[in-house]
Amino acid sequence: MARNRFDVDETLETPFNIKHLLRAGVYIKRHKQKMILSLVFSTISAACALVGPKLIETALNVAVPNRDYKMLFILAGIMLLSILLSIFFSVKRSRYMTVVGQAIIYDIRKDLFEHLQRLSFQFYDDRPHGKILTRVINYVNSVSDALSNGIINFILEIFNLILIAVFMFMCDVRLSLVVMAGIPLFLIIVLVIKPAQRRAWQDVSNKSSNLNAYLHESLDGMKITQAFTREEENAKIYNKLNTKMYKSWMKAQYTSNLVWFSVNNISTWVVGAMYLVGFSLLGPAVQIGTLIAISAYAWRFWQPILQLSNLYNTFINAVAYLERIFEMIDEPVLVDDAPDATELPPIKGDVTFDDVTFSYDGSINVLEHFNLDVKAGESIALVGPTGAGKTTVVNLISRFYNINSGRVLVDGHDISKVTLHSLRAQMGIMLQDSFIFSGTIMDNIRYGRLDATDEEIIAAAKTVRAHEFISEMPDGYYTQVNERGSRLSQGQKQLIAFARTLLSDPKILVLDEATSSIDAKTERLLQEEEHQRDNDDDQTHRGGKTVVRADLAHKLRIQHDREGLIPLADDHGRAEVGKYAHEYKQRAREQRRHHQREDDLRHTLEGVAAKALRRFVQGVVQILHCAGNIHVDQREGLERKDENDAGKAVNARQLHTEEGVYDAGDKSIPA
Repeated sequence: MARNRFDVDETLETPFNIKHLLRAGVYIKRHKQKMILSLVFSTISAACALVGPKLIETALNVAVPNRDYKMLFILAGIMLLSILLSIFFSVKRSRYMTVVGQAIIYDIRKDLFEHLQRLSFQFYDDRPHGKILTRVINYVNSVSDALSNGIINFILEIFNLILIAVFMFMCDVRLSLVVMAGIPLFLIIVLVIKPAQRRAWQDVSNKSSNLNAYLHESLDGMKITQAFTREEENAKIYNKLNTKMYKSWMKAQYTSNLVWFSVNNISTWVVGAMYLVGFSLLGPAVQIGTLIAISAYAWRFWQPILQLSNLYNTFINAVAYLERIFEMIDEPVLVDDAPDATELPPIKGDVTFDDVTFSYDGSINVLEHFNLDVKAGESIALVGPTGAGKTTVVNLISRFYNINSGRVLVDGHDISKVTLHSLRAQMGIMLQDSFIFSGTIMDNIRYGRLDATDEEIIAAAKTVRAHEFISEMPDGYYTQVNERGSRLSQGQKQLIAFARTLLSDPKILVLDEATSSIDAKTERLLQEEEHQRDNDDDQTHRGGKTVVRADLAHKLRIQHDREGLIPLADDHGRAEVGKYAHEYKQRAREQRRHHQREDDLRHTLEGVAAKALRRFVQGVVQILHCAGNIHVDQREGLERKDENDAGKAVNARQLHTEEGVYDAGDKSIPA
């Protein structure tokens, strides 16, 4: 399966040969018992159906002239029984073949999917995913009928052809030879049409694959399409591919129909010739019953030939699809266990790159003579500009690609000589693409360790600070999310993926820009959590995780406190450890000092603000206290003034009373 785009036709690397059909027979052999029963039922059904014309001949030539009504009723009963038996066995055969057809689909898809899971990243890097889906779904559906019903029908129609020829020759040899005279012409037409027909259906296969590839790509990128208002342009591209698909399909149908058209015309011509010869011989040599029986067999004789021509079209289509299917099954597994691979024992976490050179396409080296040594429990950060090789180093630790030269060692074991399962099972790998599967959040985190309990999953989520936003969702950990997590933010998806990675409790933790979409506050909390966890591991003598982190250069500010910095510099395809190291270290020191000054300034400002706030509160309290004292003094003064005024009023009344003056407030009458 060659590297291509959605608008480039695939070129077959393994052209079809008879071995493909023999390989397809492997799937048929798995269900040979049902296939044999179906063939037996088909044979009985066909034989019962062919009894009818012979019974009609006997009735017209013997029973009718002799007016033997008893024979007529017996012949009619036999004909009815043959029809019922033909229908019964035909139904039984159809049921068996439906089961066999679906079983073959299941087996082929199972083998394809298991093989796809073993293929390396490079296979998926080079091919549109839509074309892969087309082979697994569409092509398998197309070949299943050919491998089940097609083969049975082919054998059955051959048997029918022979059986009909026998019945015809039993009726009349000369008329039978006239009916069979068109076979050579039919074979010539088929041989002429065959190459064009095969090319036409191969072109349909290509155009269908291209259309599905673009549709898959468009659906994945629909948000970008709408963001950049590319709907009209994308519609034009799709219509162009759709038009090519339509034209290739019509061309293939036209070529296939030539076979049917030829058979239909040849059968009409030979039946007409048979009638001419038959009427010329009608009399003692040929009776009317024989002519009618031969006529019925003549139409039936060319019916299997027509069915065989249709089956031929089906097989031509199936061949085009089988070529693609077997080509994918034959795709070599580039990253696989070596024949003498051994199980990797439980590891401590030492990681070593020993003079490693690597290239994705074989022309430009992404890593060249690369060396790296990370001790168990250490935490390092690979930093550098985009394209410097950070992700490549991460991928090679997990052996997602094979290196060109050198060695990658884990605890001194060459990872190319241990089984992939034993290697990756002891690693926690978080790639740039934080993929979220359809299902619940609980299921997505449990993907890291299928036997994990709910409590362990929640603990992992709390470790990465994901518990808070998960708890706020409608159904918490059981909230349903769509494929790729369309309902989640990028930061939330990264936290869920991070929890999934930590749940496996790996000895080597490989992170490829694992926090690129997480806010700075949460990221710093994660750093503190990791630091605390490593301290706990040291205290319990369990040993911390070896952490290899790939980040962009601007992420240095959050790596400096506890990680060794490994700068990767892009230099014409080379990634070197140590180049510009002094510059990176100097920059890291400056950032540490800057960060420390920021912390000191923040603490100073917090202290000044707190002192000012205390003084302000004290002043307000004093002012309020003073204001309260003044209010009390004023109230006491007013009370004393009122008392004085009241005393003066009493004295004045007494004085006026003595002088004989009435007091206005006194209602008594003086004596």
